[in-house]
Amino acid sequence: MENTDKTKQEVNNKDGFNRQPFRGKRDQGGRLPKATFQTPKPDFDQKIVSIRRVTRVVAGGRRMTFAVAMAIGDKKGSVGLGTGKGGDTAIAINKALRQAKKSMFKIKTDKNMAIPHEVSAKDTSSVVIIKPNKDKGLVAGSTVREMLILSGLKNVTAKINSRSKNKLNNARATYKALLKLKDKRVSPKTLEVEDSSKIEDKKD
Repeated sequence: MENTDKTKQEVNNKDGFNRQPFRGKRDQGGRLPKATFQTPKPDFDQKIVSIRRVTRVVAGGRRMTFAVAMAIGDKKGSVGLGTGKGGDTAIAINKALRQAKKSMFKIKTDKNMAIPHEVSAKDTSSVVIIKPNKDKGLVAGSTVREMLILSGLKNVTAKINSRSKNKLNNARATYKALLKLKDKRVSPKTLEVEDSSKIEDKKD
């Protein structure tokens, strides 16, 4: 009986390979269960600051590209900002993410994730002031708040001391202000992410 079963199975397999019969449970319709894959969690929290469509006039007509600015952070005191351009939004986002990882740094904070002193910075016409407060939470708005959330800072008050509404310039001013609080004891190569892997982006 065993030999006859094997011969029937070999005949049914047209490609000549011996496959093991499925011994699991089928659903009500008699179909096999779908394979489930778990996508890995990203190392950093990402936030697109701005996305613009740029048009350039060339000899053959108009050429359309996309410009993306992205901020990243691990909510443990590290933050980065990057920009990228490409013919497709996916390409521009990948370039911005790569540059943001390269520009990432560790902020010097205390045990309560608060900054030690007031800092301010200017980028073009945007002026941002960031100062600590006592048990008042995070008081900020616009892109400044998004970057502070990504960095994980608490009990901080931030203010845009200008009339500029350009999100990219405000994000750059915030990045420059936080850069003054950079922890020099920690180098970018020793920054640890959630999965305890190191930032290595040597290839362009």
